[in-house]
Amino acid sequence: MKKYLLSILSIIIIIGFTSGCNSNKSSEKTLIYGSATDYSRINPALDEHGEIHKIIFSGLTKHDENNKVIPDLAKKWNFNKEELSYTFTLRENVKWHDGTQFNSEDVKYTIEAIKNPKNNSEISTNYKEITKVEIIDDYKIKIYLNKPFPPILDYLSVGILPKHILENKDINDSSFNQNPIGTGPYKLNKWEMGQYIELKANNDYYEKVPNIDTLIFKVIEDEKVRALQLKSGDIDLTQIEPKDMEIFKNNESIKLYKEKTADYRGIMYNFKNPIFKNADVRKALTYAIDKEKIVNEVLNGMGEVAKSPLQMGPYNNENIKPYSFNPKRAKELLNKSGWIVGSDNIREKNGAKLSFNIVCFEGDPVRINIANSAAQYLKNINVDANVKIKPKGSVKWSEIDSFLIGWGSPFDPDDHTYKVFHSTQADKGVNLNSYSNVKVDNLLEKARTTLDNKKRKKYYNKFQEEFVEDPPYSLIAYIDAVYGVNKNITGINSRVLGHHGVGFLWNIEKWDIKK
Repeated sequence: MKKYLLSILSIIIIIGFTSGCNSNKSSEKTLIYGSATDYSRINPALDEHGEIHKIIFSGLTKHDENNKVIPDLAKKWNFNKEELSYTFTLRENVKWHDGTQFNSEDVKYTIEAIKNPKNNSEISTNYKEITKVEIIDDYKIKIYLNKPFPPILDYLSVGILPKHILENKDINDSSFNQNPIGTGPYKLNKWEMGQYIELKANNDYYEKVPNIDTLIFKVIEDEKVRALQLKSGDIDLTQIEPKDMEIFKNNESIKLYKEKTADYRGIMYNFKNPIFKNADVRKALTYAIDKEKIVNEVLNGMGEVAKSPLQMGPYNNENIKPYSFNPKRAKELLNKSGWIVGSDNIREKNGAKLSFNIVCFEGDPVRINIANSAAQYLKNINVDANVKIKPKGSVKWSEIDSFLIGWGSPFDPDDHTYKVFHSTQADKGVNLNSYSNVKVDNLLEKARTTLDNKKRKKYYNKFQEEFVEDPPYSLIAYIDAVYGVNKNITGINSRVLGHHGVGFLWNIEKWDIKK
């Protein structure tokens, strides 16, 4: 009963906040963000894709409106080509949210924590070229590399952790993950697990102190509920599904922002399953799917057909064309590969059926709808493809046939290419389907360790060509992110967003609310 009463009290507190943009009772400005993510921990050194990370924490670098690297905690840097080192000069006016002074020790601690295999960081691969971090003085630090590595400036946008709190602790189990202290524009004030996270403006922030005093991440995992609460005014901002845009067609109080993202979807094939070993089979499955129709009908036109993992950035190979919808060609390739239609109307070869499951996680209706549509197209070429919906955390990647995957980065092209497609990352990075291609390995290795940008682009162009010839996925679509926002919120600046549409709040400290 006590737990029940506390839960009711928490809901009442949230309702008390829901006047948000429209409150006249106080001069304090509150914004309520409907979050699809129910955080269990907040630690940018361990997990990626957290919208909240960039708000509580800050990195040595950050990205501007064009997704270009600019200074943040580091005021400036220089690169020594001979010794392969970056020297960073840090800001001297930065305090942690607990009032402690930020310095070089924090940077060294964070990088070494990410690289420490005991910590199982999701992003450790991004830092493997760092060999040593040397402290020169309190506000100058030197990072040594084992080879040229241009993506490093991008990856050093990761949130820096406070050494004085975490030193000699297990950062995976530390209570810090539920009580994060950063140097970012907002600091944690209150956290009711599974309900909301309340942040307050950091009045000691080293750049512009935010205009909005309170920022609340209200956990609403159901997309329909998020849309309805936005319409009713219970929340001020949320990401909505493309098919829910109609709800706001004549709603003058909500402005819709249709944002391009680097977030693609496709069917990832498990190479431990022998039916996917033949590239012609994977090509056939890709030809069989009407990707344009999926964009128009499933995504409500909010997206574009995918042809490459790098298509939304400056390293896009313009000469690559997407696989057309060509069921005739799909059937020819399957026949050529020995997969013949059997008496039950399903293709078979050497006694095995061309039958597999496409797994999706619960709570992602767009991904599920894409998978169902793709499965129907595959059935039209006599492939027995079936969608299976699983709870998050229940999937063993080595045991599934395929998965409706999503990746993408709007920043350096190394991100979500090397660790997703390089063979050394199978079973330890995010090469979840054990894809292995010697040409791809060589090209991605050269691209991430070449300083000449023209050469980097050449290597990435060739990688994209090889991706088409030996596809690890059937790429389907890039998804636009749609955000519904209270019309009184100002200062929003659009840019290409990341995986799951993360990054919309990138300049939150400059936002304001018109009274």
